[in-house]
Amino acid sequence: MMNQKRIPLLDRLNQFIEKDPISFHVPGHKNGAIIPLQGQKIYKEIMSIDMTELSGLDDLHAPQDVIAEAQSLASAWFQTDHTFFLIGGSTVGNLAMILASCCRGDKVIIQRNCHKSIWNGIELSGAMPIMVAPAFDEQVHRYTTPSQDQIEQVIKQYPEAKAIILTYPDYFGRTYDLRSIIEMAHDNQIAVLIDEAHGVHFSINHSHFPASALTLGADAVVQSAHKMAPAMTMTAYLHIRSSIIDKDKVAYCLKMLQSSSPSYPLLVSLDIARNYLATKTKSDIDLLLKSVLRMRNTMKSDKWDLIPLQAKIDDPLKIILHMKAGVSAKKVAQSFEACSIFPELVTEEQILFIHGLEPFHQWERLENALEKILTELKISKKHATIEKNINFFPKKLGCLAFTHQEMDWLDRVFTEWKQAEGKVAAEQVVPYPPGIPILVKGEVIETEHINHIKYLLDNNINFQQDNIQTGIFVFN
Repeated sequence: MMNQKRIPLLDRLNQFIEKDPISFHVPGHKNGAIIPLQGQKIYKEIMSIDMTELSGLDDLHAPQDVIAEAQSLASAWFQTDHTFFLIGGSTVGNLAMILASCCRGDKVIIQRNCHKSIWNGIELSGAMPIMVAPAFDEQVHRYTTPSQDQIEQVIKQYPEAKAIILTYPDYFGRTYDLRSIIEMAHDNQIAVLIDEAHGVHFSINHSHFPASALTLGADAVVQSAHKMAPAMTMTAYLHIRSSIIDKDKVAYCLKMLQSSSPSYPLLVSLDIARNYLATKTKSDIDLLLKSVLRMRNTMKSDKWDLIPLQAKIDDPLKIILHMKAGVSAKKVAQSFEACSIFPELVTEEQILFIHGLEPFHQWERLENALEKILTELKISKKHATIEKNINFFPKKLGCLAFTHQEMDWLDRVFTEWKQAEGKVAAEQVVPYPPGIPILVKGEVIETEHINHIKYLLDNNINFQQDNIQTGIFVFN
């Protein structure tokens, strides 16, 4: 049994610093000695551990010493065949697991409302996506995941598929019966790849948290360490627990995709995050859940509904406010931000707050802010409610109009929305966050797509496209 209280990467770097090393190597800040005055307060301490691949510090791309030990500790705790440290976020993990599992021309079953990095991975691999539309869940007022019946139908229709790629949980923390889907896929020798970016804490295995995709039998699972654990932004884990996926091929893909000069502060934070998760006790989580319950009670208002939690299905750390008629989610979120309280995500009707893995303590600030916001809402005029379009995935099952190889040879032209229907999108259309494309490259543009994009624009939702107000690039 490995000692999960150890943090070997942090220990090794501290030992290195104690030698008071003189740097005649990169990086150019020379262990934090060269930093402009304005940046010293924030950066000087962290720069002291911003090392390169020196003797005794190992190499992420050929780990044999302390990085290998840190990854082994993570693998032991997450109960995987191998765990890779990622310094390019879940994005690089999604790309690597797809490229290691799928080749040009392979059919791959994909949840249509997955993250844009999944679609980028499909494009890079040259695989042929079979898109399965999610169902609209009236209880939570949003699209969640394809139904089990839909997945079963598409597996029967495409038993030759090389992989199935799903998101678990969704951005809002909702899960589903993934075990049954994994069993169906494995019965057909289909690899199951899971984007579990928002579920790293599920591995704590507390009765109030949903089960991790790893314990349910997935072959490859990507988890963002930084989303829910105390790790720096851009850190993630890629877990392999499979006889279908070649670990060495995954490692090869990561060597191509990740920086050849990986950040040691990021790597250390992955080691710290594993230690933090692994040493959490049941009493720690019980205390945390009391804080979550208090926050849910504090957030109650007649201006919005709190989306109810289903035990073992919903992540209790995700607190979702669904605005009542006439109340603008954007305006309410702006009021919170005016009080220096920043939610994770604002949609046209909902605001998502994420409770941390420690009990919350700034109750007076939160309560005062809520009192101020609710007072403002009482005296403000109600906003007109824009009719909601919930049918923006017009096809339950679909394929791209062209292969990615064919798209490489096609010309792109910019087309106004009024002329775009029936044409083939030459770019993704991505509201961000959450980063789930409304249109993907190669998809036929339907009226429903256009209406939903206009609906989001009317609700001031941010997009990652220039000229989104007027039109889209399509293939000529």
